[in-house]
Amino acid sequence: MAMQPGYADDKSAHLKRLRRVEGQVRGLQRMVESDDYCIDVLTQVSAATRALESFALALLEEHLAHCVADAVRQGGEESDTKVKEASAAIARLVRS
Repeated sequence: MAMQPGYADDKSAHLKRLRRVEGQVRGLQRMVESDDYCIDVLTQVSAATRALESFALALLEEHLAHCVADAVRQGGEESDTKVKEASAAIARLVRS
């Protein structure tokens, strides 16, 4: 049996958040098509970026609490792999 992802319990909430981000991006497209003022577009880019970052942090938190914690409890090579994956994901988020 395949292990459920850490976000499985909150999947519907995550999908709702992603749909909201998608709506923000579509709004950005409309703003550009309508030749809206640059600063107004940039303000909306910032809002969409924050929403996506918030989603990423929630997903990361669930991954650490579920997938990484389970692997650490089991120990061994899988534990090391999950910790390294999480560290790399955190580094990517910090750099973005």
